[in-house]
Amino acid sequence: MSKPYVYVTRKVPEESLTALQEVAEVEMWPKAEEPVPREVLLEKAKKASGLYTMLSDQIDDELLDNSPHLKVVANLAVGFDNINVEKATEKGISVCNTPDVLTDTTADLAFALLMAAGRRIVEAAEYVKDGKWQNWAPLLLAGTDIHHKTIGIVGMGRIGTAVAKRATGFEMEILYHNRSRKKEAEEELGASYVPFEELIERSDYVVCLAPLTKETKDLFTYDVFNKMKSSAVFVNASRGGVVVEEDLERALKEETIAAAGLDVFRKEPIPADHPLLSLTNVVALPHIGSASAETRHEMAALVSRNIASVLKGDTPEALVNEDV
Repeated sequence: MSKPYVYVTRKVPEESLTALQEVAEVEMWPKAEEPVPREVLLEKAKKASGLYTMLSDQIDDELLDNSPHLKVVANLAVGFDNINVEKATEKGISVCNTPDVLTDTTADLAFALLMAAGRRIVEAAEYVKDGKWQNWAPLLLAGTDIHHKTIGIVGMGRIGTAVAKRATGFEMEILYHNRSRKKEAEEELGASYVPFEELIERSDYVVCLAPLTKETKDLFTYDVFNKMKSSAVFVNASRGGVVVEEDLERALKEETIAAAGLDVFRKEPIPADHPLLSLTNVVALPHIGSASAETRHEMAALVSRNIASVLKGDTPEALVNEDV
């Protein structure tokens, strides 16, 4: 009896596919930095029992309606807004992701962005490299303190809670806004639940870690930035779609807020000529929130285990649509 067929949409470490290769015939797109073309993905999906996918792959109605053998789609990410989960559930297709394993790594990166933007780290490093450091001055590249300031976290899930934990080491006041109260974070970390408007008005650092949903799409507009402190730093390590980028650009140019640290953008990769990248008070990264070698290897292995479990008829470790 032949093994089920699984298609991997980006080159991943071979050793991470071990669990999958034991139960399936595995084919992999051979390029790591170039996404599989849409037409190739559609063709492979027609015969696939499992798809090992990235956020850049659109698993939409067209694909799901033309994949008669598909049993599981597993993302190499905690997010899954590239997948029509409702449609997949209707068709009995399991949708999996990689939560937990990337929580601390992504929280490290989010806090690093906060620190880099607040203390003007990248700008200062470039200042030295460009030969501009000719003398010392009392306020040369002076940023803003992190210790004893107020951090406002929008989206208090696993990663948001981990960022809050890091903030305690800097003796920050921790505010958060979330769809539901997180009593554990309040009790263990001293975090305070506040309405969104209060959070943006009081926080020195506003950190967005919310998923992209109908409610959060375009959440951060010029009106929101205008209500922040002029010294505030905005950090986005969630999804680019939560921010109206033209409004953020305006707020930064007008010094409505002080700085921004961004790991995600509406269009990725962000074009080199994007106006945000011309601003010295922006720290921009290429969506590397979970990009430590250890975490990415564990994520890749978890995707394989998720798919293998479904194909064997077992419950995967990380199932998004439990109704299936």
